[in-house]
Amino acid sequence: MKKNSKIFVAGHKGLVGSAILRKLQKEGYKNIVTRTHKELDLINAPKVTEFFKKEKIEYVFMAAAKVGGIMANKNFPAEMIYQNIEVQNNIIHNSYLTGVKKLLFLGSSCIYPRLAPQPIKEEYLLSGLLEPTNQAYAIAKISGIVMCQSYNKEYGTNFISAMPTNLYGPNDNFDYENSHVFPAMIRKFHDAKEKKEKSITFWGTGTPKREFLHVDDVASASLFLMLNYNDSEIINVGTGEDISILELVNKMKKIIGYNGKVIWDKEKPDGMPRKLLDVSKIHNLGWKHIIDVDRGITETYEWFSKNVSK
Repeated sequence: MKKNSKIFVAGHKGLVGSAILRKLQKEGYKNIVTRTHKELDLINAPKVTEFFKKEKIEYVFMAAAKVGGIMANKNFPAEMIYQNIEVQNNIIHNSYLTGVKKLLFLGSSCIYPRLAPQPIKEEYLLSGLLEPTNQAYAIAKISGIVMCQSYNKEYGTNFISAMPTNLYGPNDNFDYENSHVFPAMIRKFHDAKEKKEKSITFWGTGTPKREFLHVDDVASASLFLMLNYNDSEIINVGTGEDISILELVNKMKKIIGYNGKVIWDKEKPDGMPRKLLDVSKIHNLGWKHIIDVDRGITETYEWFSKNVSK
């Protein structure tokens, strides 16, 4: 991929897509194509076909997806499976039809079985039952992976698939109902601080461990893989390090400057005790994350304060 190659970043307004766009621009790529949802509805097959035929795209970063936290997955499973599969089908198939040189499909760590051994290796895909709360989304993402692999096998395409861990950072969704745990916590601490609330309550015991990756790191990994990885097998993208929810809460409390008390509602569920990716594969290729959780919380809260909280 050259600096003047024609590159399509699908989903450039979202958390991951916006970070990939920033990274490409920073590295000097000059010929980047983007479309807002209003300009191009990726669910509309004829419009997507028309777009690919007209633009003659060479490389695709596929970051467009319908995403959300536990509540969103619970309340909108039909939207999760329908919208994601339609978008994937349209982009992947038209990339093949128009001779796209390479495509990066971004999946999610939720594709792995609920009871997968820790840390989770790429080979554990399809080795057990999925987590029921996000099954529809996970199946959509798995279908995208298998589609890329199938097109490589039958048509000789170069479509690769990366599985990021839990992501956070600028342009995240900080909505209470539909966001993931990291941005939801930032919002909760911020609001409690602003309202001078004496206490704040979180679900569970705080003992579960989670792995978090800053979105600028996944953007770095995406470009790295586009330039260095050409295998049909999936590859994990993460830190290889996890942190307890309790420790994360304590870090956020200190960095955001909330002085009240943290209460744990132990009657509420904890969820999976641990979810950590094995990232030895991408580490062996030469990529590693650079943003730790403390820096990540600080930078994300600064962005939230300037762009969301007002």
